[in-house]
Amino acid sequence: MKRYIITAVATVLLSSCGIYNRYTSVTDVPEDLYGNQVEVTDTIHNLGNMDWRNLFTDPYLQSLIQQGLEHNTDYRAAQLRVKEAEATLLSAKLAFLPSFAFSPQGGTSSFDGAKATWTYSVPVTASWELDIFGRMRNAKKQSQALYAQSEDYRQAVRTQLIASIANTYYTLLMLDEQLALSKQTAKSWEETVVSARALMNAGQYDEAGVSQMEATCYSVQASVLDLEEQINQAENSLALLLAETPRRYERGKLSEQAMPEDFSVGIPLQLLANRPDVRSAEHALEAAFYATNQARSNFYPSITLSGSAGWTNEAGSMIVNPGKFLVSAIGALTQPLFNRGQNIANLKIAKAQQEEAELSFQQALLNAGTEVNDALTAYQISRNKANLYEKQVEALRRAERSTSLLMEHGTHTYLEVLTARQTLLGAELEQVANRFAELQSRVNLYQALGGGRER
Repeated sequence: MKRYIITAVATVLLSSCGIYNRYTSVTDVPEDLYGNQVEVTDTIHNLGNMDWRNLFTDPYLQSLIQQGLEHNTDYRAAQLRVKEAEATLLSAKLAFLPSFAFSPQGGTSSFDGAKATWTYSVPVTASWELDIFGRMRNAKKQSQALYAQSEDYRQAVRTQLIASIANTYYTLLMLDEQLALSKQTAKSWEETVVSARALMNAGQYDEAGVSQMEATCYSVQASVLDLEEQINQAENSLALLLAETPRRYERGKLSEQAMPEDFSVGIPLQLLANRPDVRSAEHALEAAFYATNQARSNFYPSITLSGSAGWTNEAGSMIVNPGKFLVSAIGALTQPLFNRGQNIANLKIAKAQQEEAELSFQQALLNAGTEVNDALTAYQISRNKANLYEKQVEALRRAERSTSLLMEHGTHTYLEVLTARQTLLGAELEQVANRFAELQSRVNLYQALGGGRER
């Protein structure tokens, strides 16, 4: 008989090996994740490892980012999610410990008018489930993975918040400079219109030319109002990020912004450690792995030990006074019988969810590589365009000055001056926008590499 019992136990243990499997972290990342045209190096100069204070050196921007980290509602909600997951993990750990309960009770009874009999019991009960088949262990591992995922989510919100504040701040600086250029051009046109109208009264200009200049002046003035509206909208967006009511914000100038030039994007494997969203996706996969193990463990019996100890005056059908100290212990084994079909269905669901989590992780990794490629390409292109815009603006300024002088001497028409000034303003605005694009691409690259996270 003993041999049969040993054989049965060994069979159960061998068949349940799958419920004790441990999750293995992903280390196989494609070397060309960033794209073949991007040079990858493993270096301490990895932009994603830089502290945000060293990247964003503008004191106004630093103050805004710090304020956002303290007050942004999305970030504070993410911090609360971490606390919730931490409490869930603590609950899973405490499941390994026995539970105790104090349940005193008393009563009285009388039969056919006889003297009433009083009974009492003052026991302490205990119950302890033995985790032989790993159900609680896998539940704890799943809770640990979900806790790590909540922390990754908080970090992802943090990196997104820092990048959003920086991009909004740089948007304001771009609009400020574009507004200054437009106001300067509008003032120049106002002076030109006054001079042209005086010349028209002297018979040197016709009404059509002056009207065309006035129309252009009004157009530039309207663009000034558009820029002022855009500035107001950008400030309102910044106020939302900082969780405060709209107001004006002190800020520097676009031309004063500087970022480190010596940096690299690191190797793709570093994205697993640096990108909070990628880590979150992997921890979701880990949680699904242990959920599948839990579903497997439901096919096996649960073993519970319970007992009680305390004072009582009940001894079966007899009443004993004074009471005696009574100790009892029970072992119970519960084997699922009629819910096997439900357990099979739950296991299939868990396996499907695990496969889905694996696909989500793979997609998160691909998205991360694409974002790095996009941001790095945008940065390189904006850097290359900067020199071209500088040359273009300088050439157009010379052309505008020459055209204005020639018009004063009567060798060029007002239409040529109008065209030269409009082209110059457009090029200057594009130059400012390209400078913003360079800063924005650097911010986006910083975020794509996991920059801004706590380390």
